[in-house]
Amino acid sequence: MASKGKISIIGSGLIGRNWAMLFASVGYNISLFDIDESRIDDALVDIKQQLNSLESKNLLRGSLNAEQQFSLIDKCISMEECLRNSIYCQECVFEKLELKVQVFQQIDKYVDDKTVLASSTSCLLPSSFSANLNHKSQVIVAHPVNPAYYIPLVELVPAPWTDEKVVARTRELMTEIGQKSVTLKKEIEGFLVNRVQYSILNECYRLIAGDYVSVEDIDSVMCDGLGLRYAFMGPWETAHLNANGMKEYFEKYSKGIYDVSKTFGEIPKMEGATADHIANELTSRIPLEKLNERRKWREERLIAITQLKKTLDKH
Repeated sequence: MASKGKISIIGSGLIGRNWAMLFASVGYNISLFDIDESRIDDALVDIKQQLNSLESKNLLRGSLNAEQQFSLIDKCISMEECLRNSIYCQECVFEKLELKVQVFQQIDKYVDDKTVLASSTSCLLPSSFSANLNHKSQVIVAHPVNPAYYIPLVELVPAPWTDEKVVARTRELMTEIGQKSVTLKKEIEGFLVNRVQYSILNECYRLIAGDYVSVEDIDSVMCDGLGLRYAFMGPWETAHLNANGMKEYFEKYSKGIYDVSKTFGEIPKMEGATADHIANELTSRIPLEKLNERRKWREERLIAITQLKKTLDKH
């Protein structure tokens, strides 16, 4: 089996494991490194189990079988070894700025001028950890939506100094492994997904704090209502179809949207009695010891929805 090139993954947690599976699915050789060697061993056991399970359910990505894909993933005991001759590096360490700065300073020592240096960060601006690097023009955020293997969206966020060729190469790579890229034109805190997600969480929290609705029912507003539409089209296309075009939608509804939006209130801190109430209700519905079981349930349904969308898009 001819190699397509080497991909380096720094960090062997859930995000790193998903990236390893995605890149291996199309034939890249994966070098996996973690500061704690035992975590890599745990990751490899988990990856092998996931690939075999996906294959048994006919949900495995790519044309290679599970054994072939797993054989492409190698353990590295040093960062230098992991990054040697790599064409692309995906950093997946904890979401802590000081740690990101430290890790990218180490990465900077071992790569050449051709390696794309991508971070999986969900919120930290790429300029905040790449400003002092020799290879800062090669740095980009490639933020996946969790769980990355089952949800295709990846946010690409360049720093002010990121080379346009790095953005283009990263987009091409994401397309190759079956992910869907969206590219920010410039940096903004929280990027796109989390800014939209936080807006939803904030209003859902306010509605519960005001005793307007239960936790279960506000979740139902999304999964049994808005989420069904948003699985196939975004909010703007939804509005466009809900009126005789977007111009009419603005003419009919913009004042109402503005008036209601003024009542939203302060941004909640999500602490205290309301936070306890939400946590207790969710824990009673899904006990902590059953989270992994529920995650597998979620992932199987995400795969099914993705397959359905692909089938429908062909017609």
